[in-house]
This record gives sequence, C-alpha cells and structure tokens, in this order.
Amino acid sequence: MGNLLLAIVLLPLAGAILAGLFGRQIGRAGAHWVTSGTVGLAFVLSALVWKQIVLDGAPVYNANLYTWLSAGGVDLHVGFLIDQLTATMMVTVTFVSWMVHIYTIGYMHEDPGYQRFFAYISLFTFSMLMLVMSNNFLQLFFGWEAVGLVSYLLIGFWYTRPTAIYANLKAFLVNRVGDFGFLLGIGAVLMYTGSLDYAEVFKAAPALADTTVSIWGGQEWSLMTLTCLLLFVGAMGKSAQVPLHVWLPDSMEGPTPISALIHAATMVTAGIFMVARMSPLFEMSQTALAVVLAIGAITAFFMGLLGLVQNDIKRVVAYSTLSQLGYMTVALGASAYSAAIFHLFTHAFFKALLFLAAGSVIIGMHHEQDMRKMGGLRKHMPITYWTSLIGTLALIGFPGFAGFFSKDAIIEAVELSKTPGAEYAYWAVLSGVYITALYSFRLVFMVFHGEERMDHHTLEHLHESPAVVTVPLMALAVPSVVIGALGIGSMVFGDYFGASIQVAHEHDVLKHMAEHFHGVVPFITHGMTQLPFMLAMAGVATAWVLYLKSPGIPASIAAALSPLHKLLLEKYGFDRFNEWFFAGGARGTGGLLWKVGDVGLIDGLIVNGSARLVGWWAGVVRHVQTGYLYHYAFAMIFGLLVLLAVFVHGALS
Repeated sequence: MGNLLLAIVLLPLAGAILAGLFGRQIGRAGAHWVTSGTVGLAFVLSALVWKQIVLDGAPVYNANLYTWLSAGGVDLHVGFLIDQLTATMMVTVTFVSWMVHIYTIGYMHEDPGYQRFFAYISLFTFSMLMLVMSNNFLQLFFGWEAVGLVSYLLIGFWYTRPTAIYANLKAFLVNRVGDFGFLLGIGAVLMYTGSLDYAEVFKAAPALADTTVSIWGGQEWSLMTLTCLLLFVGAMGKSAQVPLHVWLPDSMEGPTPISALIHAATMVTAGIFMVARMSPLFEMSQTALAVVLAIGAITAFFMGLLGLVQNDIKRVVAYSTLSQLGYMTVALGASAYSAAIFHLFTHAFFKALLFLAAGSVIIGMHHEQDMRKMGGLRKHMPITYWTSLIGTLALIGFPGFAGFFSKDAIIEAVELSKTPGAEYAYWAVLSGVYITALYSFRLVFMVFHGEERMDHHTLEHLHESPAVVTVPLMALAVPSVVIGALGIGSMVFGDYFGASIQVAHEHDVLKHMAEHFHGVVPFITHGMTQLPFMLAMAGVATAWVLYLKSPGIPASIAAALSPLHKLLLEKYGFDRFNEWFFAGGARGTGGLLWKVGDVGLIDGLIVNGSARLVGWWAGVVRHVQTGYLYHYAFAMIFGLLVLLAVFVHGALS
C-alpha cells in the first residue's frame, strides 16, 4: 500500500509543480488539465484506499517512509497512518478539491494568474493530504503550516488589491497565534513521552494521567489538561474558533473557488480533525473537554448572529462556516467525535456547493456580490438556484438532507453529555438552528426570489453559468442530499471509525444514542417531531415574512434595535479591538522602539554620534597642521625640551 499512498499524496504536488514552474510552457489548458487530472486521479486512488480500509476491513496501515532526523535519542520520521478516520478525510479532501479544480476552469478563465491559481490549489490539496495522512506530530505540523502558507498565497491571490493583502496578512498573523500554542503542545508531548509518533504517544499517555507540572507561582497543572489546551489553541486558529476567528470572514477577498476549498474540506477542518485524532489525550482531561465545548458553543451561536446582517453573498456563507465549525467543536467537547467528523464530512459537500453556487451567482451578476442588488435570479439561473436550494436545505438540517442527520446527532449528543457546560452548549446549538435557517433563507429569498433589483445592463445579460461551472454544482448536490442517510448508521452509531477514535466509557453519549437508533426512516420521523425541526421551519417562515412578504420590516427592526444592530455590524468589536490593541499596539511599540532605539541610540549615539566625535577631534587635531615653518620649529624645540626634562628627571631620581 505504501506506493499507492505515495502516489495519492504526490500527484497533487506534481500537478502544482508543473502548473507553477512550467505554466508558460504548457499554457492555460495544460495547467488545468494537469492539476485537475492529478487531483482527480488522487481521488480515485483515495476511494480505492477507503474501500480497502472501510469496506473490506483491511488492517490499519502505519509505517514510516524514512527517518528525517535523529537527535538526542529521538527519531523523527515521515510516514503514513491510514485508518478509517484518515481514509474518510482523504476521500473528502480529494473529491471536493477535484470539483473545485473543474469549477475553477470556468470561474477563472479570464484571470491573468490562471496557471498560478491552479498551482496554488493543487499545492493546497497536497498540504492537506500530508496533514491528514501523517502518523506523527512532525508531519502533522508540516501539513499544518503548509496549508497556512498556501491559504496566505490564495487569500492574497489578487495582490494588487489592498484589501486582499490586508486579509491574507490577517489570516497569517492570527494563525501564528494559534500555531504558537500548537507548537508548545507538541513540545509538551515530546518532552514527557519522548516521541512524536502517534502510536507511541497514545501508548505512553495513560501513565501520565496523574502527572502535574508547575508553570508559574507554584501552581500545579495537570499535564494532560495543559497539553490538550495548548493543542486546542492551534485548532482554534485553523478552525476559526472565537477569539481566533477574525481571519475567516476576510478570507473572502480571495477568488470564490478558494473560499470553497478553505471553508469546506481543507484548512478549517484541520483543527477538527486534529482534536478527533487526539481523542485518546482529550479523553483524559475533563477540563480540556469543557473548554472545547464552551468555545464551540460561543462560536456556533454568536457567529451565526453575524450572518443575519451581512449583505455580501460570500460573507453570509462564511459566517455560516464559522457557526458550523462551532457545532463540530461542541461535538468534540461532548466526546461525540464521530458525530463531529460526520458533520465535517457532510458539511464539506454542501458548504462547497453553497460557495460554488454563490460564485455562479457572482459570474451571472458580473462580479456583483451585494445581495441588495440581486433578486429574481431563479428564472435566469435555474441550475444555480436548485443546487443552491439543495445546499441550503442541507445546511439548515431539513429532514432527509445530509445536514439533518449530522446536525441532529450533535444536538442530541450535547443534550445527553455530562461535560461541564453542556447545558449552556445545548441551548446555544439549539438556538443556532433557528438563526441558521433565518440567514440561509434570507440569502435564498434576497438572491433568487422577489423583485429584480439589479441594473438594466446586468439584467439584459443574465444567463446560467457554463457547464464547467454547473456540473460541479450538480455533482456536489448529490452527496448533499444522500450522504447523510447513507452514513448515519455506521459513522455515528456504528463501529465505522474503529480504534481511530477512542472515547472513555463515562463520556460515550453516542453509544447511549445508538441503543435508540432504529434506522434512517425512524430517525427522520422522530426528528420531525423535535424542537430543532420546528425551529428550522420557524426560521424559514421568518425569512419569508421579512424578505418576501414585508421587505420593509427588517429596516424597522434595525432602527428599533439600533445598538444591537450596530454591535453585529461591528462584529462585536473584535476587529476594532485587534486593530487597537494588537495592530495599533504593535505599531505604537514599533514607533517607540524606532524613536528610542533606531533614531536615538543607533543613529543618534552610535552612528551619527561617533561621526560627530570623529569630526570634533579632527577639527581639534587639524590645527596642528598650519603650514608655517616657525610653528613646526617651535613644536620641535618644545618636544625636545620635554624629552630633555624627562631624561634629566630620570637621571636625578
């Protein structure tokens, strides 16, 4: 299997190298054929691996390819761990990435950076595959940083736009904060287990369950709690959890295909995957689980509220991603790791679909993204409308669609959880159902229904996107409908993940739920009698009243609740705080250091000061050279008298 796995991970890299370094030679068509072809082949091979591991029950593959470094008795390897969790992530990443590659052919066909973009997205796929296929923390960190680097390049792809440069710097810097914690967590793992290999670390972990460490002031911390919290700080950055979420909405400055790739299957899912992979460690710390649960609940609820006031079509979907990542994080905190990965799995398809559908709308609207200037697109863009509607129904958890199964499983798991803070988290994710339905159908009604609000020129040229754009939409729409029903029984309530996810007996809420699972149809009929379904329908009805029936009401509500509306528009002040405290503080500190250190000490004292000292001394010494003979004679006689006096004084002594 080793050669097969190498082919899967190296194919996208080869495509990236060919498109990036030889883009001029192979041309635009060559760039999209080679990258789409290599990623498509990687998907086919990943599906083959998934079949062997999941369907055929082949043994877990865990092997090192080579030793990268040996130091201090520690061997650092590059290797692969292929189990049920990895195989699922491989199929998800490669399929969504393949659809994005095909879609990009239509979306970016006029862009001068065509070959460069294909090189970047193919490199992104390689980086994510290295991350999910790793069998050790070193390779995990390599993939972790690689997806961060490529996201920086892609968010700032249109580098002549100041907003794009600001956004990619913001993403890069915020993720450095998360990665600092992540690196400290990896350091703690290495320090106390003596290894970075997953299998060895998980084997050594139980013996460290009662180990404490002193950080400051003699305060003792549980080693497992500290390690898990540090690792989770990394997940907060990559998976955009409050307060390290601020980069994700601004990532919309990149082209739409990369928005779909970042938000659906690659970068933002890395943190969720990592925590699920580290379940043997997190299960040993109730405190860490409670923190994960609380952060996820805050993100799910409060980021969803921000989607209600956004008018940019892509930003509405972006805040939806933030909220859904919160749902996944809540599931992790409730020890429902399988439900979290299942929601990651279903979400990848319908969120990619929603972003690509938004991109199709943007194409039809000649790159207009303001929903207030749209309306009535349903009859002009029928394929985009129906696929977008399918993605929306999956997102709000409409019975039978993919998101219904994964979201309802999370909500019920949190309700049964005994993790501290679970009651608060339950009400947060339950309220989020109504909010999700409201902002989702606000988008549908404002964009596709109602009166046409675009200008006459745009209206005249409105038409459906080309097949290269709509085919990926239809391909993603199919799993957005059926994948939940196909996977719920095995992935959430069965033994699909095997030993790749480990849950302590006292935390295993999904096992209790499995006792009451009697199939897909009973799950649907049961769900239709529960509060989440009623809240979702209430959200749809509210959106219909506010944005179709009486579209003047939202402005009245905004005026009546002006302070709250302003708070949401300002995103709770996170951006302003970061600008003032971090960016402003950094600039202020830099300015002070520049004035005191550079101008005052280095320029003033060392460089210019030494120059002035030399100049002064030169001014003094140059008076010795006058050019008059009698001055030189006087100096010689005076010097002779001094030497004579010294000689006589020495002789008399």
